[in-house]
Amino acid sequence: MTTQLTLSPRERLQQYGLLMRVDKPIGTLLLLWPTWWALCIAAEGLPDPLVLFVFTAGVFLMRSAGCVINDYADRDIDAHVQRTQQRPLAQKRVSEKEALLLFAGLALVAFLLVLLMNWLTIALSFVGALLATVYPFMKRYTHLPQIVLGTAFAWSIPMAFAAQTGSVPLQAWLLFIATILWTTAYDTMYAMVDKKDDLKIGVKSTAILFAKKDKLIIGLLQLSTLALLLLIGVYLSLSNLYYGSLFLGAGLFVYQQYLIKNRVEQQCFKAFLNNNWFGVVIFCGLLLHYLSH
Repeated sequence: MTTQLTLSPRERLQQYGLLMRVDKPIGTLLLLWPTWWALCIAAEGLPDPLVLFVFTAGVFLMRSAGCVINDYADRDIDAHVQRTQQRPLAQKRVSEKEALLLFAGLALVAFLLVLLMNWLTIALSFVGALLATVYPFMKRYTHLPQIVLGTAFAWSIPMAFAAQTGSVPLQAWLLFIATILWTTAYDTMYAMVDKKDDLKIGVKSTAILFAKKDKLIIGLLQLSTLALLLLIGVYLSLSNLYYGSLFLGAGLFVYQQYLIKNRVEQQCFKAFLNNNWFGVVIFCGLLLHYLSH
């Protein structure tokens, strides 16, 4: 096992990058898409360039910070899970102090960016920071950490509306709830990959809580997500371009159900990754609607 004392400065920076998951952008993308959905709706098209920059950079910074604090929280667990046993903290290639300093630095830069926004966005950012910090510890106390993650991911939505419009209207909260449901669905697929290891070490998740009804409940969460996105379309009088994206999104959800039908770990992970395309098609439907009107 490599220790942090043997690492050169370049190797240490590489470990920081692994700790931040810069080599695995899926988490950033899954956080970015609902943020861009919100900005697109709030601006009725292309958002203010500064707002777009702050939120895009903020997504990267806060997702990275979330990964760091997650690995700090799981530093004694990850070594016992096959998928995570090579992480820098689990292998002691990064110290606990370094991880906490990296987390603080990333969160600080994100907060400095938020200071460029209005007072409402700044006030909402404190809730977002709290959610990002407490989420990694939830798997020790509740079988619903996926809902906490969903809330943390979705909190960028009221912040985006606040930054772009100075208010948080009804459609923002509908999108907020839809994103929580969607995140809970795909993160349950992710938890299905680790279910065997989690049961051995006592880590809680919705995959364990839902047990044999996991596929059914994921399906209900997906249907609820689509229903809320449909409701948003009706409420905002969106065009068929948007409804077409919902149809494609529904097709992706059907495909994901096919992938998880036998609960094969590799296929469950593939279904989780496929949710990036759901984010893409909904964003494209929104953007095409507003650009054509």
